[in-house]
Amino acid sequence: MSDRELTLRFLAQPTDVNYGGKVHGGAVMKWIDQAGYAAAVAWSGHYSVTVAVGGIRFLAPIRISDLVTLEAKLVHTGTTSMHFAIEVRARDPKDPASGDRLCTHCVIVFVALDQPEGKPVPVPPWTPVDENDRRLADYAQQVMALSRGIEPLLEDVVKATHA
Repeated sequence: MSDRELTLRFLAQPTDVNYGGKVHGGAVMKWIDQAGYAAAVAWSGHYSVTVAVGGIRFLAPIRISDLVTLEAKLVHTGTTSMHFAIEVRARDPKDPASGDRLCTHCVIVFVALDQPEGKPVPVPPWTPVDENDRRLADYAQQVMALSRGIEPLLEDVVKATHA
């Protein structure tokens, strides 16, 4: 594994779940942010902050005591930003034959800073090396472009709600 990829693995805890025994979406988003932060710091060598999350999809539930795996993979760099594709998978550790199931995926963007609450600093560039890398880089850029396109619409909704 290179600094381009990072894997976190742990068991879903009783404090992570709702009354139905499934992990809260907010807990999953926290894990995504933690995996992304660790990957961003490993890639850039600098303190990094989350600036956007796009394309998040909750596909399957995570249950209490599931073995959870988060995989963060660098798929695009800007001058100071790093885009990571994050996949969250889970499986029942008591039943290895059940296999991993994809539960959540998204793109998360971090910016490297010279210090906490500091100024953005350049990150090492990354260049796609094969067709799969190019597809992932294109996907990340498309997801974030869609997210930017939604922002003005959301502002209109907020204005209308408070009018």
